[in-house]
Amino acid sequence: METIENKTFEEIAIGERASLTKAIERHDIELFAAVSGDANPIHLDEELAAKTPFKGVVAHGMLTAGLISNLLGNRLPGPGTIYLAQDLRFHRPVRVGDVVTATVTAKEKRPEKRIVVFDCAVTNQRGEVVLTGTAEVIAPKEKLRGPAPALPEVTLRRHEKYEQLIERTKGIPAIPCAVAHPCERHALEGALLAAERGIIVPILVAPSPKLRRIAEEAGLSLEGIELVDVPHSHAAAAKAVELVRKGQAQMLMKGSLHTDELMAEVVARETGLRTERRISHVFIMDVPTYPEPLFITDAAINIFPDLETKRDIVQNAIDLHIGLGLGEPRVAILSAVETVTPKIPGTIEAAALCKMAERGQITGGILDGPLALDNAISLEAAAIKGIRSPVAGRAQILVVPDLEAGNMLAKNLSFLAGAEAAGVVVGARVPIVLTSRADSVRTRLASAAIAALYAYARMTGKPVAE
Repeated sequence: METIENKTFEEIAIGERASLTKAIERHDIELFAAVSGDANPIHLDEELAAKTPFKGVVAHGMLTAGLISNLLGNRLPGPGTIYLAQDLRFHRPVRVGDVVTATVTAKEKRPEKRIVVFDCAVTNQRGEVVLTGTAEVIAPKEKLRGPAPALPEVTLRRHEKYEQLIERTKGIPAIPCAVAHPCERHALEGALLAAERGIIVPILVAPSPKLRRIAEEAGLSLEGIELVDVPHSHAAAAKAVELVRKGQAQMLMKGSLHTDELMAEVVARETGLRTERRISHVFIMDVPTYPEPLFITDAAINIFPDLETKRDIVQNAIDLHIGLGLGEPRVAILSAVETVTPKIPGTIEAAALCKMAERGQITGGILDGPLALDNAISLEAAAIKGIRSPVAGRAQILVVPDLEAGNMLAKNLSFLAGAEAAGVVVGARVPIVLTSRADSVRTRLASAAIAALYAYARMTGKPVAE
């Protein structure tokens, strides 16, 4: 076990020094920004930082200075040190990939209060001085030695998968989108932000006086936005669907009305947006610990789907994956076990779906099932179980047995694994964005981006290339 030991005031000699070397990585900068709240784009946004005199992202100055604190608190003098003052001057920026060496050197001792003054310096891998200064500390009186405390492991929730999808919309025109009853701040803000980012051209369908009041209270501008006045939320749902049927919109977005109210209009036989497929919902999860976007279906529309409905659910998800430009997906049909058993009917349906794919009844994806969740997403778990397939351990689409299982899986990932869950309804004439008041801004943008990319792929017959 690693030990940590201090130097008392009496033990410290003038000229004594301690050093440490560290490679500065992007996650160091992101962690410091997260802890300090310093989100200056020069530290985080490559595009904006490129326009500054630094010509790129640089580390926070105090991140570099933190190495001095590390030395003083852990090495010289070490545990028991009290930091009194710091005087620093920053000479050069530190960039991602730089290897910096921090050094503290004792230059003065004041016995009356056990104060030690240190010269401080940080240099980079080229020997260039990055930082200089002095630090004053009260050195410990008593000798301390013991095991070094274990630091917690930290996982960054970057959600770069969503950022990549949002970035991809820059390659397509903004998609006309009917937004049904966005009469709540978050719903309106999400639609307007998607418009600002060039993802959609919103058509806001709502009672105009109410909508304008909400916009004014929230400080949101409706200038240049098309408004369609209707008396209430039910009329908003009907009118938004009508705009899609008339070809005036290629996307539909739920505002602040209830999902059932909107979907009732979508599935209406004579006036809705039905196709030959069953409508289904797909969560596109951005899980920090999983290397790819993870699709979960169906967790919001079909409660207890039969085999024919599951065929459509699988096909809808495959088409979405391909339409987003993510390629041929690996599809895991989930159950509690990975063997076919009559005691668990879902395993039989999983096997049937795989056979349907072999016979061309499901196309565009690679299916395997039944698979338990662990051997669907963990190569190690699949290897232990002796499962060999191109899907096991590397699934991109998880098809759940029923809505309850899907809903619980998605929420477990969101609340226990730090995932974010964008969602879209597919199988209708156009993709439908179902947003929630609990959704973050990034999730709202991602949901709009996913629907826009898929709408474009359906309109043009080809996905957007990376």
